[in-house]
Amino acid sequence: MRTTISVNKVRGKFVRDVEEISGEDLLACNQCGKCSAGCPVVAAMDLLPSQVIRMAQLGMEEVLESPTIWICASCLTCVARCPKGVDLPRLMEALREISLRAGVSELDLDQLPQELVRELPQLAIVGGFRKYIK
Repeated sequence: MRTTISVNKVRGKFVRDVEEISGEDLLACNQCGKCSAGCPVVAAMDLLPSQVIRMAQLGMEEVLESPTIWICASCLTCVARCPKGVDLPRLMEALREISLRAGVSELDLDQLPQELVRELPQLAIVGGFRKYIK
């Protein structure tokens, strides 16, 4: 699939919304990949954290369809490793918020496997659900 990228897209409403909600400058990221290299949950993601930032930089709203924005644990490992100080969890939160505003919701309490509920600490479950609350 080939996506056409234009100046209007790169500086369009989607990019402005992500930057406004997150308080981060998307173009501060120079794509070094340290965020992806240090992410403890990267194995569960369909896109690397650096790919999520790149797609957002390019105004590719398709990034909102990625499970990665919901999987991010907001552990701040990426922030500690980033030489530019980009707060990736804030960007992920902004993408989740934009997705929720558009009416997308990935949460279905009945679909949580019971063995997962038994094994996970309650704090992990509550922390995960906070991502889905409008």
